[in-house]
Amino acid sequence: MELKPLRVSELNSYIKKVLGSDPILNSIKIEGEISNFKHHYSGHMYFTLKDEKSRIKCVMFNGDNRSIDFSLEDGMKIVAEGYVSVYERDGCYQLYVKNIKKDGVGDLYIKYEKLKKQLEQEGLFNEINKKSINKYPKRIGVVTSSTGAAVRDIINVITRRNPTVDILIYSVHVQGIYAKNEICKGINHFNNREDIDTIIIGRGGGSIEELWSFNEEEVAREIYNSKIPIISAVGHETDFTIVDFVSDLRAPTPSAAGELAVEDIEFMKERLTNVNGLLIDSMNRLIQNQKEILYSYRRSRLFTEPIYYINQYKQRLDFQFKELITAKNTLLNNKKNKLENVRDKLTGLNPLSILERGFTYVEDNSKTIVKSVLNINEGNELLIHFKDGNVKAIVSEIQKKEEDYNG
Repeated sequence: MELKPLRVSELNSYIKKVLGSDPILNSIKIEGEISNFKHHYSGHMYFTLKDEKSRIKCVMFNGDNRSIDFSLEDGMKIVAEGYVSVYERDGCYQLYVKNIKKDGVGDLYIKYEKLKKQLEQEGLFNEINKKSINKYPKRIGVVTSSTGAAVRDIINVITRRNPTVDILIYSVHVQGIYAKNEICKGINHFNNREDIDTIIIGRGGGSIEELWSFNEEEVAREIYNSKIPIISAVGHETDFTIVDFVSDLRAPTPSAAGELAVEDIEFMKERLTNVNGLLIDSMNRLIQNQKEILYSYRRSRLFTEPIYYINQYKQRLDFQFKELITAKNTLLNNKKNKLENVRDKLTGLNPLSILERGFTYVEDNSKTIVKSVLNINEGNELLIHFKDGNVKAIVSEIQKKEEDYNG
């Protein structure tokens, strides 16, 4: 006898009943590390519990998680208490958590925090080392998986905002054993080119294990040493990796990276239109102001009665000319007075002026002035100078003063 086939919903319902009848699965404690944690706006919590070999999806409803006195986060080790059942719509079994106790922090999270602290102390996260992003690039390099949703989001946003920008894709694994080296090679590849303005690296969301390639030290140092500014676009807005801290700019999502990488061309056009309008208004105001100034000049006395200003300047010129003549005469009189004083002094010192008063002076044959009788002898020929002539004489006798003689 052939069995009647079950519908999918009937199978899932049956499995749910089987699981529900198992006493162990109805009250069970599971220890593991939280991954891919999401706190829904409804208040429900969704996450994955994992160990080194496997994982299970978990849900904790709003009514159960209100009693938790600490915040759940990726990497946290916990002990979850609840029951296992099937979510019939999707046909997947999951742990329905009723209570949670903290059991420490996951190994990957510890490694992440240790590397983050080390690189921060070395200055790799320092804002002073970050390069500014060129908002008007000609060519952007993208290091990501060529098949993921992230690259499509980046391309769609960039081409929508500015279709003139060229996008070059360097395809890499974004998780797994090859990802780290491939990401480093991608960054180095674009740095060896001269035509790349910005690099975007990233991927879609995932657990801490899936995002781990972007927590590797080698990738962080490759980004730090890049001469081209780099935008990180790893995971969702709540996901933070080492790459986010060392990059020049962090985008919360791949789509946001496209928005941060280029300006919206329509916005630029609008801004140029506004600036052009402001420039035209400014020029019109300037021209109008100059016209008003010119009109005021045309109405001024300078243009209506120019002869008035000419006469004013003539009058000023006459006054200044008189001042110049007065200053000249004053200067000449001062110079004349000084010259008269000097002339009087020279006249007083001139030996010829002494002759006018009846005095004479005597020279010998060598034209030397005789100052003492001791300088002549009897028979010497002398020349005696008067004011109106000279007399030649021969010394017949020398009479010395007594004091000179006795001396």
